[in-house]
Amino acid sequence: MYNAAGQLNKDQLVQRFAPLVRRIACHLMARLPASVQIDDLVQNGMLGLLDALGRFEAGVGAQFEAYAAQRVRGAMLDGLRENDWLPRSLRRNCRRIEAAITELEQASGRVPTESELADSLGMTLADYQEMLQDVRGHQLVYIEDIVAERGEDFLERHLVDESADPARLVADEELRRQLVQAIKLLPEREQLMMALYYERDLNLREIGEVMGVSESRVCQLHSQAVLRLRSRLFGDGARNSRAKVERHG
Repeated sequence: MYNAAGQLNKDQLVQRFAPLVRRIACHLMARLPASVQIDDLVQNGMLGLLDALGRFEAGVGAQFEAYAAQRVRGAMLDGLRENDWLPRSLRRNCRRIEAAITELEQASGRVPTESELADSLGMTLADYQEMLQDVRGHQLVYIEDIVAERGEDFLERHLVDESADPARLVADEELRRQLVQAIKLLPEREQLMMALYYERDLNLREIGEVMGVSESRVCQLHSQAVLRLRSRLFGDGARNSRAKVERHG
């Protein structure tokens, strides 16, 4: 790892840590819409790795890897900030689903099924599930929510720590409490999926194997679970006392 002058060989170090960059990119991709290209994340991540190599002077052990991972994620997030990473059409579809969830929950007092949501949106179940696939990676909190209410950056708060479980996504204590309660009200399959993804750190393929469904179906369940949580935390009446909702498995 050192050249003849006793200096770290950056080319070799880049090759050594390139898999780390791709691993972080793949993990983030599961949380981002299909419009984001993994190659763009990797390219920005490599810039972050080079920056880390230029700044870190204490060797290349485990401590450097942790530091490099932070710089790599930061560079990827910078790249996302510079682009319209969530197209307006996807945001509009997300809000439509959230509104339908809120309306049906208030009307029935329970968690609506996928079929009920599809009917409410005036589409077939297949079209609704395709919409869920398209909005994959839709995050728990929009940029607008954070800027408007807390003046903090959404991406930095919610994507920097890739190992964070949903209960740690929001720093506000009251909102965290509400989030934990909302997760408990998810259908059992969606609760299991969230636990496997955020607590066990399994990828979508691995979760599919555990649950006996396809990777694309896990993606749909993840999108729907996050939208259910958003509808309770940020939907109409979310700041008022919420009616208790029966879990519908």
